[in-house]
Amino acid sequence: MLIRWLILTASILLTAYLVDGVQVSGFFSALFAAALLGILNTFVRPVFLILSLPITILTLGLFIVVINAVLLLMVAGVAPGLTISGFWSAMVGSLIISLVSFVLNSFVVKRGRVQVIYWHRPGDYRDRW
Repeated sequence: MLIRWLILTASILLTAYLVDGVQVSGFFSALFAAALLGILNTFVRPVFLILSLPITILTLGLFIVVINAVLLLMVAGVAPGLTISGFWSAMVGSLIISLVSFVLNSFVVKRGRVQVIYWHRPGDYRDRW
């Protein structure tokens, strides 16, 4: 759980670096924002998903990006060191946070340990034994 929290913190810091409309005052502000975003994703996001299910189905799931942007704006309203200038900055920021978190969390197994992935070419069995 701690590793996933740090991954979300890193993705918030990367988003602040890449998107002009997102500012983070420091590492601990990003850490606090990641904790708040994790709490909102756990408790509020399922409610939003159920309430917006018809429009989510109608847009083939693309409305989930809007839900993520709204949650990011909610965190920016509460977290003292996170500032988001507008809705479109929140949309782009939520996309980057989602993508970076997805990629980095793919290396973390269920118990919270980091897993190393080895790539082999088809037919390459030199290291088999």
